[in-house]
Amino acid sequence: MITVWGRTTSSNVQALMWCIAELGLDFERHDVGHDHGGLDTPEFGILNPNRTIPVLRDGDGPALWETGAILRYLATKYGSEVFWPKDLAARTEIDRWAEWSKINVALGFTAPVFWRVVRTPMAQRDPDAIAAAVISLEDKFRIAEKQLHHHPFLAGDHLTLADIQFGHVLYRYYDIDIHRANLPALHAYYLRLSERQAFRDHVMISYDTLRATT
Repeated sequence: MITVWGRTTSSNVQALMWCIAELGLDFERHDVGHDHGGLDTPEFGILNPNRTIPVLRDGDGPALWETGAILRYLATKYGSEVFWPKDLAARTEIDRWAEWSKINVALGFTAPVFWRVVRTPMAQRDPDAIAAAVISLEDKFRIAEKQLHHHPFLAGDHLTLADIQFGHVLYRYYDIDIHRANLPALHAYYLRLSERQAFRDHVMISYDTLRATT
């Protein structure tokens, strides 16, 4: 049994839970973090001294933290040859898109865009900073746009670990109140992801509890 510690509104937890669902793994999840609290308890500190989420334990194994490392662990142990190939060159092709997505897309969206639009009170928002962050993010999206003109998924013809790292930000990107560039291949890709039950169950969920209250 897979055990996960982390709230459903965390984008990193969403990526992890989407991966778990795509791999068809049994799991139990404990709400921790933000309005649920629990990060500062001694028990959680033993699980992860960084006191961040998600944390995963596979059966009686050690507690694992850092989302990218957890995803690669799951892909290596449970993923299919398509999802995470054994061939080093093929796997590295997927891994480079996954790493690119984490560094350039997920980090470029979450704090610079999403936090400024959703988690910042209206009176404190900086429209110029938001617009600049969206432009920077969409410069990276244009790299994916070219790739997605030729392939239905980020690393090729099938869903892989790269899509988990890349695609989990797209629900919020398309849902929040910002001006978006016309990126037709990216939008078509998002619509394909939206047809997947695992994506709908674990990514396309409300983030209202994260909204600034003033």
